[in-house]
Amino acid sequence: MNQHDLDVLDEIQRRVLWLATRIVDAANHDRATGDGVKVGGHQASSASLVTAMTALWFAHLDAEDRVAVKPHASPVFHAIQYLLGNLDRSYLPRLRARGGLQSYPSRTKDPDEVDFSTGSVGLGAAAPLFAAATRRYVDAHFGARPHSRFVALIGDAELDEGNIWEAVADPATTGLGNVMWLVDFNRQSLDRVVPGIRINQWRGQFEAAGWHVVEVKYGRRLAEAYARPGGESLRDWIDAMPNEQYQSLFGLAGPELRKQFLDGAPAEVGAFVQGIEDEELGPLVTDLGGHDLEAMLDAYAQCDAVTDRPSVVFAYTVKGWGLPIAGNPRNHSALLSTEQVDTLRAAQGLTRDTEWDRLDPASPAGIRAGARREALSRAPRERALGVTVPESTGVRAAKPISTQEVFGRVLVDLARNREVGRYLVTTAPDVATSTNLAGFINKTGVFAPTEQRSWTEDRMLRWTESPAGQHIELGISEMNLFLLLGQLGLSWDLSGQPLLPVGTVYDPFVLRGLDAFLYGTYSGSRFVVAGTPSGITLAPEGGAHQSTITASVGLELPGVTFVEPAYATSLDWLLCDALGQIAGGSAPAATAAPAEDGAYYFRLSTRPLEQAPFEAARARLGDAVLRRQVVAGAYRLVDAHQAYPHLADAPVVQLAASGAVLPEVLAAAAELAEEGVAAHVVDVTSLDRLYRAWQRTLRQGVRTATVPSVPGALRSAFADRVPVVTVHDAASHAMAWLGSALAAPAVPLGVDEFGQSGSVTELYELHDLLPGSIVNAALAAIALR
Repeated sequence: MNQHDLDVLDEIQRRVLWLATRIVDAANHDRATGDGVKVGGHQASSASLVTAMTALWFAHLDAEDRVAVKPHASPVFHAIQYLLGNLDRSYLPRLRARGGLQSYPSRTKDPDEVDFSTGSVGLGAAAPLFAAATRRYVDAHFGARPHSRFVALIGDAELDEGNIWEAVADPATTGLGNVMWLVDFNRQSLDRVVPGIRINQWRGQFEAAGWHVVEVKYGRRLAEAYARPGGESLRDWIDAMPNEQYQSLFGLAGPELRKQFLDGAPAEVGAFVQGIEDEELGPLVTDLGGHDLEAMLDAYAQCDAVTDRPSVVFAYTVKGWGLPIAGNPRNHSALLSTEQVDTLRAAQGLTRDTEWDRLDPASPAGIRAGARREALSRAPRERALGVTVPESTGVRAAKPISTQEVFGRVLVDLARNREVGRYLVTTAPDVATSTNLAGFINKTGVFAPTEQRSWTEDRMLRWTESPAGQHIELGISEMNLFLLLGQLGLSWDLSGQPLLPVGTVYDPFVLRGLDAFLYGTYSGSRFVVAGTPSGITLAPEGGAHQSTITASVGLELPGVTFVEPAYATSLDWLLCDALGQIAGGSAPAATAAPAEDGAYYFRLSTRPLEQAPFEAARARLGDAVLRRQVVAGAYRLVDAHQAYPHLADAPVVQLAASGAVLPEVLAAAAELAEEGVAAHVVDVTSLDRLYRAWQRTLRQGVRTATVPSVPGALRSAFADRVPVVTVHDAASHAMAWLGSALAAPAVPLGVDEFGQSGSVTELYELHDLLPGSIVNAALAAIALR
């Protein structure tokens, strides 16, 4: 790149630095919030990436490239989008304001186009890696898409996050030559200047994982100085200098800087810099490569040249570059004063009237911005898959069967569907066979970038690895599972191909991947995950493998629909409905719930259940009505007045339950009938859908000052406002709200302590889930009324 182009880029980066700084300043000094809470922002953390990001957007990226931006550099991203003409000026003073720019880049909430949400550090870094793995899968199955580079801009302190190294080490992410991580190596964290420099450790870890490593340490001025006679002594001293000492130089100038720089230096270093004027020494010794446009562009070119493995660039920067707070140990969330901002504005040649202006479109910088806007423009992407998922696969279950087994059967049946099957892709963290994906794997194979020879023969499981496989096997990392699911669920946008992603994980270990699960759903990803087996019903495994709070997690996570069926056909209907919603091909009108936009979490069990009770309800209600109620969240499994006509005038109670505990609940209903109590049994298939339906009516009433109605899903399943007992192989509070929703006395039963090893009966007795306890709870509920 010639000097003219570098001068143009330098003009652009200076404007980017100003806008990013002013965006934060305006949020804190121009806007009255009225609540006394600091708005905040990260002027210093933004400044350290100005050069790297200017070089990317104004000289390197193509339209098909996808970038994750370091959370604290969001003002830089928005400043760049504004200069490119992709963001309206009205948003610039509205950082961290309602309806304005988000604190950190958000796919779903920011007004400009964000490729990857970032915020929870480490996850935004790994997301492009799994997006690239998704692209490799898409290219292998549906033909090569236009070439994309997947870039992550991350802070060096993010490398302390364990999920970073789980992602780097996973076999599913090896060989991705279209990935580049750029580490903002400013050697500061939130609290301090980091003592020592861990570059050697990190370089070794990346290289051991097969990555290509590039260091951009020195700018052109330092490089030229090193080339002069005696310059090697200067280089050796800067390399050996304690990080805290080097960082302290940025707050100094003149003789004071010289003294600090030479403290402890060999005599030859002092001799080398003796002829350098005080005003020149500071800019020289702080000339870092991460703020040299030419050096950064050269590093990007080096990464492009390596196509057989991912690359990582360590760009040495200073936190607060170009600002008076540069290098200050406590500058992480520090704000420039109004006077400092005024000085910076004047140095830019701007006034209060022109400070928000874009670049002059007739100037070289404005011409480049206009050209880059055209070069980076993208066509709209289509999210809907355009296929119709059947309402049911017609799964058969003549004998007792578990929901985990049914789940595997339904997936195999869907894989046989010529219209739907090719879009299914499954993944698991080394638990594919133990979560019942073996049938799907036998049918479709395991994905590998190249054909792999199988050295063993297994008649039960054909682990054939090839580019045609539709199962992506991961190492034992639940974080990686949810990161990959999140990117598979965004493949329509990032790779131009919608998919139907399905993952499985042991239910207690959903919590291990919870941060990544939340990250995927916050990003608007759509996928199915099955947590199985679940609860203390996994009795012999003991407390470490028994999940109790996962139902609550599923119920409370935004963007997730939690589902816990008990019977084969209801699971079939619910899974087909979920995949149909993701595909955008099944009609939402076929369900009682509105169209949903998010992920689906199925909590399943290995306990085989008799299917006769469901078939009896099916005969009573008919398929159309029953399916509608199952999908809406609940249906009456046993109508006590129909099952026990002689109890027409008896006390009435409702027993509501989900999943594996239904046999005990049915037995309790039969015992209550013998004692003269009519007990309706309600199978709650989706607590989530019931709760949302209830909340919708409540909020409508609150907002309109009217009496809330009872939503249809609750009204059809719980026709009578009578006492209720909730029974759940999970924390009891997850279903306890039903009493409030029904305006009735409630006794919630569940698992509120850590489990232990034993038989199902022994553990159900321990946690009051046996029929006798349920009967006593029902009598207590009636007495409360």
